[in-house]
Amino acid sequence: MKLIINNVIALALMIGAPLVWSHPDADPVISMLSFKQFEQRKSGDETNISWDVDAWLGKDLHKLWIKSEGDYRDGQRESSEVEILYSKAVASFWDVQTGWRSDFNDTENRQWFALGLQGLAPYFFETELTFYLGENGQTAFRIDTEYELLITQRLILTSELEANFYGRNDRATNTGSGLSEIETGLRLRYEIRRELAPYIGVNYRKAIGKTADYSRDMGEISEATEWLVGIKFWF
Repeated sequence: MKLIINNVIALALMIGAPLVWSHPDADPVISMLSFKQFEQRKSGDETNISWDVDAWLGKDLHKLWIKSEGDYRDGQRESSEVEILYSKAVASFWDVQTGWRSDFNDTENRQWFALGLQGLAPYFFETELTFYLGENGQTAFRIDTEYELLITQRLILTSELEANFYGRNDRATNTGSGLSEIETGLRLRYEIRRELAPYIGVNYRKAIGKTADYSRDMGEISEATEWLVGIKFWF
């Protein structure tokens, strides 16, 4: 029997058809919950709590994603959003994601259909490109990218950039057409363990165009530099 198995393997190698044995646990269901950002920001006399959380469940090629981000200010939720997405791997390090996004704001809430691409761009930039179609025909597009610089094996500097675009003015949510707002930041974290890392940093956000006009009309600031302290953890 051993001689027969050896001969079969040798024949497969000769004809260029390597044998692959499929184990039932080769593609198990796995999951992850990641608090990418959980931080307190301070700008002047204003202090707010912000979060950016991802959770996913599935197999290697197909996953269910849940994403949430937002912030509380003065004990009240200023803005937040939740996305529920189906994700399918379409290339090495790249997934197509589609699903639903819901905004929960101080103003009118919005529901969106979402279609995006998430993955690792050249030079190791983690990138998300997402198109949104609103319930009343509104359109939006978001670019979200970050890069990690390893200063040491435990000390890591992360740079991030997010830009939001809208197809038309929407006074109900105080967003203007075109490039509406940008947010960028630097966060320096120390990994006590891979799963646990406190950090400090600085964040800059700016409303642009008509969005800035809406903010000023409501007596709000349209530009801010925020110092922050937070913790990143996952399991």
